[in-house]
Amino acid sequence: MSRTAALSAFIESAPPGELADVTKAVKSILGDDAVQNELSPAFEKYNEEQFTTTKLPGGSTEVLVSAHNSLGDGRYYDVETQSSFDFDHATGKASAVQSYVLESQHEDLVKSLVKSLSTHVSEHYPKASYGVFPTSDDTALAILTVANKYSPTNYWNGRWRSSYIYSPSSGSLTGTIKVDVHYYEDGNVRLLTNKDVSLSVGGSATASEIIRKVAAEEKKYQEDLNKAFGSLSEGAFKALRRQLPITRQKIEWEKISGYRLGQDIGGGRR
Repeated sequence: MSRTAALSAFIESAPPGELADVTKAVKSILGDDAVQNELSPAFEKYNEEQFTTTKLPGGSTEVLVSAHNSLGDGRYYDVETQSSFDFDHATGKASAVQSYVLESQHEDLVKSLVKSLSTHVSEHYPKASYGVFPTSDDTALAILTVANKYSPTNYWNGRWRSSYIYSPSSGSLTGTIKVDVHYYEDGNVRLLTNKDVSLSVGGSATASEIIRKVAAEEKKYQEDLNKAFGSLSEGAFKALRRQLPITRQKIEWEKISGYRLGQDIGGGRR
């Protein structure tokens, strides 16, 4: 494996909200600030796959960066704000905003889906960004949602991504829901999970009907995750350690300095 490929692998596997930390660590290890130029393709791939969000200059809402709304040469567009912008993949900053008019045979459906998706997102996510974009051949529509929640002071970050392709001609809705959570206090635990979705919605389905199908799938997956976590908590995780020491008595931690290892904790002198 080449040096560039090895370094790119670090960038592309960065946990949610930690790309800057990973980049800083790579630079520190190599002692080379110029490595950022070498990793430009990796930054672009990471941002597009992770649906990175950015605020437009002077704007308050965050817009998506993905392969579906790419115009090429580091430029992207957003349907809801009717604008296009340059995006710096290394810094995560948007610039050079211009007006953008969507040209698609499905323009009306795109706008209706954006409106319905906005309602769904506001009802089910504390904070999320979304977008609906025609595919490159304009035969289908990409429906994207990303919800990030970062808490570095508590040593955890998480991201929910959902992407669907709706084909008006066949009425099919296919996609994937992905969850990525990283917890790193006194350890390093990461949850990476995904669910494939394949539904028949109908070619004449309205935007609200399509998004209702999306909402039902995402609700079901959330419920499945909650059940799985409950089972782990009561089963596998509990089996990893004793609930009480071998003495069957809880340790009084405020008196821990007074314990004599092997005597007091072990149940007394033998």
